Amino acid sequence: MSRRCLAAFGIVAGAAALLVAAVLLTLVSVTPAQTTSPAAPPPTAADPPPAPPALPPGYVGAETCKGCHAEAYDKFSHTKMGRLFLHQARDSKEAAGCENCHGPGQAHVEAGGGKGKGGLITFAKNDATPVEKRNGVCLSCHTKGARIFWQGSAHESRDVPCTGCHKVMTDVSPKGQLTKETVIDTCGSCHLQKRAQQMRTSHMPLREGEIMPMLREGKMTCTSCHNPHGTVTPALLKEPSLNATCYTCHTEKRGPFLWQHAPVVESCANCHDPHGSNHDAMLKMPRPRLCQQCHIETQHPTRPYGRDTGSLKFVMGRSCSDCHINIHGSNHPAGFAFTR
Repeated sequence: MSRRCLAAFGIVAGAAALLVAAVLLTLVSVTPAQTTSPAAPPPTAADPPPAPPALPPGYVGAETCKGCHAEAYDKFSHTKMGRLFLHQARDSKEAAGCENCHGPGQAHVEAGGGKGKGGLITFAKNDATPVEKRNGVCLSCHTKGARIFWQGSAHESRDVPCTGCHKVMTDVSPKGQLTKETVIDTCGSCHLQKRAQQMRTSHMPLREGEIMPMLREGKMTCTSCHNPHGTVTPALLKEPSLNATCYTCHTEKRGPFLWQHAPVVESCANCHDPHGSNHDAMLKMPRPRLCQQCHIETQHPTRPYGRDTGSLKFVMGRSCSDCHINIHGSNHPAGFAFTR
């Protein structure tokens, strides 16, 4: 009897396994066909491109400008702004192309073209359009970042136009669309004295391309310390103070020190000229004369470059820093005279 039960149980189990296998095969073959949606046809080259944004009233479009200004159009089309306005406009304002900066051109076209017709802004040096209005065109897009303090800045208050430093219609510099190839050349076109100071023997590493690469020139630019678009500090410095600007690189001079040197805390420019000098470490005057502007003959009976016994004894090698080596500050308990 038990053998019969086992045989029957085996038959039932085999039939159930066959039934489950058949159901699974049915689901596998049927489910993809029922759940998969038909794929969308791939786009073809024959599909028309999206329509450009509509132009506002009074605008004629960049193609109309190209009819007379083909050379300027070709140069502009290779710049970053030209590629955006002429080929990848994102809204109606950018789609205006040339008229986005020069203003609507319908009146200019109807007047037959020519200089001074139609009320266009030319951005030339002899353009009668006020500088504030010309700069307003640029600031209508470039409002954030380094330009938030442009209003009231040194350059804005002196009617410096944006096109005095930047050239939009053609690429001259690798970046920034500057009127000169480098930042120092652009700033130096007005700040001639500071540009000349960079030619001195002791200077910041700004003179890119003028000295052998092994001297590591070109590591800085004028904008490493200054923001020409405006700041809340004097001299358009990027940091809150002159010392804070210097400390961004010379952090070892920051302190705090146990013994503070008063002129160092007040301003680094008391002793150094950051734009260049003919003395060591960009000092304004050679040592010991620099130190002896403040330290009169009270303890050391010396004279600048004196040949007397006191001068030769206390100013060895013509330098006070032979003994007072930590002139920026000292943390040693016995360093009140900055000797260690």
